[in-house]
Amino acid sequence: MNAVLDGTLFLTTFLTLFVIMDPPGTVPVFLALTSTMTAKQRARAARQAVLVAFGVILAFVLFGQGILNFLHISVPALQASGGLLLLLVAMDLLTGKTEEPQPSGKVNVALVPLGTPLLAGPGAIVASMLAVQGSDGSVQDWVAILLAILAVHLSLFLAMRFAGLIHRVLGDGGTILVTRIAGLLLAAIAVQLIADAIKAFIEAA
Repeated sequence: MNAVLDGTLFLTTFLTLFVIMDPPGTVPVFLALTSTMTAKQRARAARQAVLVAFGVILAFVLFGQGILNFLHISVPALQASGGLLLLLVAMDLLTGKTEEPQPSGKVNVALVPLGTPLLAGPGAIVASMLAVQGSDGSVQDWVAILLAILAVHLSLFLAMRFAGLIHRVLGDGGTILVTRIAGLLLAAIAVQLIADAIKAFIEAA
């Protein structure tokens, strides 16, 4: 398997993005935003939201390094800022302060706010860029990262496509529990990023 892709990098990237983008946690938000839609319209909205999120993430994966070079931002600085940002997101998940926007008939909610910034938000963007920064640039690493991103977005699509069924199975309590667990895992990832950044700064000094 390692001849085709880096299995460890794939799992790390997938789990990090899965926790951040939180497919089960998108279910109640998706249901709220699409409450006035038919089943067919919901299916189309799920597809559009995932495509928008995938496009945004992919753009930063491909061109994020160029942006960093242009702004003269180091990898440890990105790790530290990304860790702090993810920690804030984790705190919102743990305390239940995540914002649930209301549907609006004036905009396509599948594009904004669902596709971005709810799915392809700052946390997911930073995590994707850090995955690229942490790789060695080999074909195997690129395959691992891209497949992980694709797998997470497939999970998001399935969660939204079958949002009604998932919500009935998990219930309100189950959905909240999944969100809290995701927040705890995300907090641990954020602390590790900050610790790695501090270590890198010390070694570079």
